[in-house]
Amino acid sequence: MPEYQDRRPLVTVEAVGRKCPIPILMLAQRLHEVPIGSVIAVTADDPAARSDIPAWCRMKMHEFVVEEPLGRGSAYHIRRRY
Repeated sequence: MPEYQDRRPLVTVEAVGRKCPIPILMLAQRLHEVPIGSVIAVTADDPAARSDIPAWCRMKMHEFVVEEPLGRGSAYHIRRRY
């Protein structure tokens, strides 16, 4: 499997305890920290993140990779497309 398809995040944005849209704003601010084709993760425990983060990915044309449940909230993995 090529590295491009790797699902492991290079950067994790810690947004547990913050209400939407703050996790998305933090993601947008830090997305440039990973190369195109790489994965960034956002940790969040706001229930709205479950729908808002994938919707943001569709709107911005990035790839929503996976939601990984955590002890508190989830880690949402996003592949940067541009």
